[in-house]
Amino acid sequence: MIFEESLAWLYSTQQFGIRLGLENTRRLLAALGDPQEKLRFLHVAGTNGKGSVCAMLDAILRAAGHRTGLYTSPHLVDFRERIRVDGEKIPAPLAAQGLSVIRAVSEGWDHSPTFFEITTALALWHFSRESGRTVVLETGMGGRLDATNAMHPLVSLITPIAVDHAEWLGDTLAKIAGEKAGIIKPGVPVVSAQQEPEAWRVLTDRAAAAGSPIHFVETPRQEVGVALRGSHQQENAALAVAGLEAAGLTVGETAIRQGLRGVHWPGRFQIIGERIVFDGSHNPHAAGQLVKTWREVFGAEKTTVIFGALADKDYQAVLQILTPLAREFLFVQVHNRRAATTAELAAHCRAPHRQFASVKSALEASRGKTLITGSLFLVGEAMRELGIAV
Repeated sequence: MIFEESLAWLYSTQQFGIRLGLENTRRLLAALGDPQEKLRFLHVAGTNGKGSVCAMLDAILRAAGHRTGLYTSPHLVDFRERIRVDGEKIPAPLAAQGLSVIRAVSEGWDHSPTFFEITTALALWHFSRESGRTVVLETGMGGRLDATNAMHPLVSLITPIAVDHAEWLGDTLAKIAGEKAGIIKPGVPVVSAQQEPEAWRVLTDRAAAAGSPIHFVETPRQEVGVALRGSHQQENAALAVAGLEAAGLTVGETAIRQGLRGVHWPGRFQIIGERIVFDGSHNPHAAGQLVKTWREVFGAEKTTVIFGALADKDYQAVLQILTPLAREFLFVQVHNRRAATTAELAAHCRAPHRQFASVKSALEASRGKTLITGSLFLVGEAMRELGIAV
């Protein structure tokens, strides 16, 4: 029960909500002996595709013989998914040990560390236990004030920027890009996906001010098979490869091909058996990519859509984008305090739809091919219900 008790303490810190800033993270790391000083980092920000790019970076590095740490969020089924060493989730006893240490050093602080600050510190504590690791670090939200930004990377990678988390990051693409651009460090190379003009200008100006060379990746990695579905994943692959080159890490073409062919990133257009498709698209940009990928894989075939979303997301636009795919929407309320109710979802749906009390009942009612989407939290719930390990 030690791990479960430690995890219960960690989740209790969610009462402190989201607090942007780097002071607590730096204080935690100092109390832990500055584990980040033993590591080298590839830092990834952006709105969509961050996790896929991180998974590709990790897969290529491991194929090339590098020892790696991978830090991503959120998790789908098991908290330990967030923290991986050489592809393996942090062992429960080590997670419990690390959380106990962090709890002890932060007890009595005036400003208690948040869930994400503690999880970031736990990851670096774990990664540093053996030296020589190259760490792929995904930002949680934004970039400038994100806990992961307390590190100094070899390269800063930025995936496509779109409007999301507007209440925290700003209500325009330029404002959001400004927060994402906060990961740019003086003299550290920047590699970015293609961006909308407003975001492009912000990134270019920020890189120039920091004296950081910036390269926008324009050509997809089409000559290499990528295990993740969707033509946009070839763009993500090109970004990952360019990032490794900018970081000065030697991997080689064989490792690139092996890594991209073997990369695994659950919940992103993941097909299970004959019927189930998982995709955690939770904003309009991601929903558009989902529709494009669906057409690439299944053509004009329609699907039952099990859908749940957080109330602070633009689920109205997402529903509109997904409607051409849907025979019917089955609405469920995600198990999250920020979730939209099924009535709220139904009020913005013009397609045939029904409301359900649980993912289980929606799965039982679904017929034919079924797409589960709208939130990664919903995808995780469905995976647990279906007994799918991650």
